[in-house]
Amino acid sequence: MEESMAALGTLNWTMVRAILAILQWWGFNVTVIIMNKWIFQKLDFKFPLTVSCVHFICSSIGAYIVIKVLKMKPLIEVEQEDKWRRIFPMSFVFCINIVLGNVSLRYIPVSFMQTIKSFTPATTVILQWLVWRKYFEWRIWASLVPIVGGILLTSITELSFNMFGFCAALFGCLATSTKTILAESLLHGYKFDSINTVYYMAPFATMILAIPALLLEGGGVINWFYTHEDIFSSMMIIFGSGVTAFCLNFSIFYVIHSTTAVTFNVAGNLKVAVAVLVSWMIFRNPISAMNAIGCAITLIGCTFYGYVRHLLSQQASSGNPSTPKTPRTPRGLMEMLPLVSGDKQEKV
Repeated sequence: MEESMAALGTLNWTMVRAILAILQWWGFNVTVIIMNKWIFQKLDFKFPLTVSCVHFICSSIGAYIVIKVLKMKPLIEVEQEDKWRRIFPMSFVFCINIVLGNVSLRYIPVSFMQTIKSFTPATTVILQWLVWRKYFEWRIWASLVPIVGGILLTSITELSFNMFGFCAALFGCLATSTKTILAESLLHGYKFDSINTVYYMAPFATMILAIPALLLEGGGVINWFYTHEDIFSSMMIIFGSGVTAFCLNFSIFYVIHSTTAVTFNVAGNLKVAVAVLVSWMIFRNPISAMNAIGCAITLIGCTFYGYVRHLLSQQASSGNPSTPKTPRTPRGLMEMLPLVSGDKQEKV
């Protein structure tokens, strides 16, 4: 009797821990997105490169404090040659991915941007099939149909459509897919968690983006400082978004170790729905009924895709030779600051 009660208590704590992990992950993710949109729309700080640079700086400092000062995570040592030969190219793609996400957020509503970002599984499968000649089962291709259909319906019926923002979000999906695919070869042999990923890549990303941000947006930022009324509170929001972006990485590390792969997949797609709902409540961007249906179809497709991948992965691990192991793909969305692979036990 005592053993069963102890087992029940352990099960309850595991469930509570998973729920808390998911809720704090949702909280940080939605907060980052809403803060960035608020910066672009309400503060009139229309400089996505500068905002991205602030995020990289905050993440670099945060990762250093967590690993070197607080020693909450052990540092994964990387050889000096590998920092430039492996980490730097990954940091370049990582930088492009984040910048394109912020550029799209500058021009299109959160709901539309988040829906397009859900297209990442399709871009990953297509890239691996075209460029790397990877084999995929028919079930993988079938699971992409509702994703593609939902994206098309959402794009056609979007009331606040902007071609530049749409293209930025779409190319952001390609950057996310490229980043995760390249990680399999460039980071082979290194088992990075999300904090170590940020520790190594954020400084490189800052170095890569600093000069373009200064040249392209420096004059506009200076002019904004002279014309904007409440500088102090605005700067608090801008740097607060950077700190929250780093906290998002820490929350991903926590949720990965507190949930199963299936739970992570479902929670990730529900998180998109939460972000869309919260953003609509704050910014009141117009959403038509067909647009909402398209978004729902896309999220259902992403959930189905994740389930199919998990099912095939389970079959492959059970030793069924007839089932090819599908290459891993990103879980998508703004939590993508770290490199997150397809299977929970294979987190990079």
